[in-house]
Amino acid sequence: MRYCLPALVLMMTALPAAAATTALQCGDVFDARSGKLVGARTIVVRDGKVAEVLPSGSSVADARAIDLSGHTCTPGWTDLHVHMASQSSPQSYSEGFRLDDVDFAFRSVDYAKKTLMAGFTSVRDLGGEVAPHLRDAINQGLVDGPRIWAAGKSIATTGGHADPTNGVNSVLAHLIGPPGPTEGVINSIDDARQAVRQRYKEGSDVIKITATGGVLSYAKSGDAPQFTVEEVKAIVDTAKDYGYRVAAHAHGTEGMKRAVLGGVTSIEHGTYMTDEVMSLMKQKGTWYIPTIYAGRFVAEKAKMDGYFPEVVRPKAARIGALIQQTAEKAYKSGVKIAFGTDMGVGPHGDNAREFLYMVEAGIPAAVALQAATIRAAEVLGVDDQGVIEAGKRADIVAVPGNPLQDIGAVLKVDFVMKDGTVYRQP
Repeated sequence: MRYCLPALVLMMTALPAAAATTALQCGDVFDARSGKLVGARTIVVRDGKVAEVLPSGSSVADARAIDLSGHTCTPGWTDLHVHMASQSSPQSYSEGFRLDDVDFAFRSVDYAKKTLMAGFTSVRDLGGEVAPHLRDAINQGLVDGPRIWAAGKSIATTGGHADPTNGVNSVLAHLIGPPGPTEGVINSIDDARQAVRQRYKEGSDVIKITATGGVLSYAKSGDAPQFTVEEVKAIVDTAKDYGYRVAAHAHGTEGMKRAVLGGVTSIEHGTYMTDEVMSLMKQKGTWYIPTIYAGRFVAEKAKMDGYFPEVVRPKAARIGALIQQTAEKAYKSGVKIAFGTDMGVGPHGDNAREFLYMVEAGIPAAVALQAATIRAAEVLGVDDQGVIEAGKRADIVAVPGNPLQDIGAVLKVDFVMKDGTVYRQP
């Protein structure tokens, strides 16, 4: 990974210059706290922050004015589950053997820009060694992209969803040797602690565990539990020492239950979530990140001969089709829901389709928008974004029309501002 940053430097792009003061004349504004539209407003941005929210048409001295009449302004959106270094294709399984980290780093530059231009000013990257380096390059102004909370290498058990040697033949496996906590593979409480500390050493912002089997891993089971409650608790407790929160990939019921009992912050996917698990999540305050987009994408691709290896194909067909139904049940049950797509499974920049799928699942459009704004900020544990209020980050997205009446408007992003800098405008 020491070569990734120079590779990104070669892709260096100049950040647009931010005006000292900008006045956004918004036709309507989405208040993420109430989930309502509050009418036309003038949003004053100064030094990367929202300085004031004034009545519509207010004159602001020495400000650059941007006309967003006919548009609804919302806080910048956050996707809580992405993989910025990869994108699914029939070649995905062989590329891990043919390509270097530098190749994936170059690709991630394009993926990051597409994500930002789609209205996502923040993301949580849940698994990928390129992500911490991409995060740093974006923060240094070398690359255009969203703010990144990076997990780095996901933590798995031997043979689990994030074991990097799954599908490797015996000769190569012998040469590589069995992966351990340094490589994110654990088999004990002590291993669990070491794996978290290694992620800290590598500069991660959040911890990701694969609490059950996965759809796209080269393994038979997509839902078997893969940690003990004690191992999960060791990960969560150690993560707290470093101020980290823990996200748990989980499809199967038992693995999900163990993850919730172990104290994780969020359950990702949650395919076989039962009433018992939902009740536990409500008791513990555990968040649910549905990733409906990924489920629909893999279920569709499973119909195509040759897209997935045969060991993966039945899992994709069976599990992928269920996630949207689970999201509907979880919402009706009162489980806390935030926004995530598992993008990288599908094409980056297509993240906003998750809004449409959430609405199809019976989640109101206002709740879906809250899931990607104020609720996402709560999952991340930050209070400086997710709302348009004085003193908060000037992360603002504008779409034509009224997204609460026509959620399809989220696919027509016309304006993107991150930290007061305009990256896209009509």
